[in-house]
Amino acid sequence: VQLQASGGGLVQAGGSLRLSCAASGRTFSSYGMGWFRQAPGKEREFVATISRGGGSTAYADSVKGRFIISRDNAKNTVYLHMNSLKPEDTAVYYCAAGQYGRSLYDYHDWGQGTQVTVSS
Repeated sequence: VQLQASGGGLVQAGGSLRLSCAASGRTFSSYGMGWFRQAPGKEREFVATISRGGGSTAYADSVKGRFIISRDNAKNTVYLHMNSLKPEDTAVYYCAAGQYGRSLYDYHDWGQGTQVTVSS
């Protein structure tokens, strides 16, 4: 499946952004979806995951209570609603398709990434 992430940008600390990831193909609802992020000089890290039907979600401790992952299978799109943003949330955000999980290895297809920059 091909993935196209969008919605990144520059925002002040405390602000909000919504990332979107549009998937091609008719099998979107067959995949668990995830969001990961990578800051300069750091490894790519897990942010959030959602199951195929959207009934299960999981978050990294660093974003729990601030970020919400959701999906619309009719639109082949997964979202990441980011609230109360902090400078340490600055990173390139990637969406991924695969199976519900926290590991990079749970996913087999990746989007191109969208930059999120949070100013203090």
